[in-house]
Amino acid sequence: MENKTIKTLFIGAGRMAQAMISQLVKDTRFEITVTNSGNQKRLTDVKEIYEVSVATAWTDVIEDSDVVVLAIPPDAHPAILGEISPLIKGQLVITVAAGIRPSWLEERLPDKTAVAWVMPNTAAEVGQSSTPTAVGNYVTPAQKEVLEALLSNIGTFEIVTEEQVKALTAITGSAPAFVYKIAQALVETGLKSGITVSQANHLVAQMILGSASMLKTGKSPEELIDQVATPGGSTAEGLRVLDENNTKEIIATAIQACRDKANQSDN
Repeated sequence: MENKTIKTLFIGAGRMAQAMISQLVKDTRFEITVTNSGNQKRLTDVKEIYEVSVATAWTDVIEDSDVVVLAIPPDAHPAILGEISPLIKGQLVITVAAGIRPSWLEERLPDKTAVAWVMPNTAAEVGQSSTPTAVGNYVTPAQKEVLEALLSNIGTFEIVTEEQVKALTAITGSAPAFVYKIAQALVETGLKSGITVSQANHLVAQMILGSASMLKTGKSPEELIDQVATPGGSTAEGLRVLDENNTKEIIATAIQACRDKANQSDN
């Protein structure tokens, strides 16, 4: 991608928008403007915190934008798309909302509009999101490079189908809360040894970070478990308890519950 300015408009300034903006401002290729309907204070805060441009009316800046990020709730999309559609002339339109597929966007925007559906998680705030992404039928190679540059700033990503984005969001978007639930149990158990909350948090966080780093080497979870657990040892005994309590099945059931709830919202 050429080192040119990418004029990027965020429609919406909520938590996910701010997480993405906090990383994009570090990339000088992105020139960011933010709009936020009905919450002037939030817009003022975003301008001061991230030193980005803001606009009271997105209609003033959308035609000059290369990328439009719809950081708004799913149910706000129909009205906003109706308003922006007459002003879309070659921009890449990205949504970060659950259930808003590229095919759905293409039906509501001008013919051959380039669209993408990205589902970052809250780790985007520290540049560590895992983001399943689906692109529409009309994204040009140059626009795909822009999209990949944007996603690289907030973490890692995988380009998949829209059906796969829907299926994976429970894993990449919801499952971090499951990891935090496990971390909570480990911290509380660690406190019983007499260490401070700060010490317990640090030890558990580093353990999770190290474990994630080992997974990123390409070794399978099974291989890594075998590295830790000596047959007949204390770790193996703990794993036995987890297996007897059907831990894998519990996690799979929790993921399915997330998907079922998301499907209700889609409908």
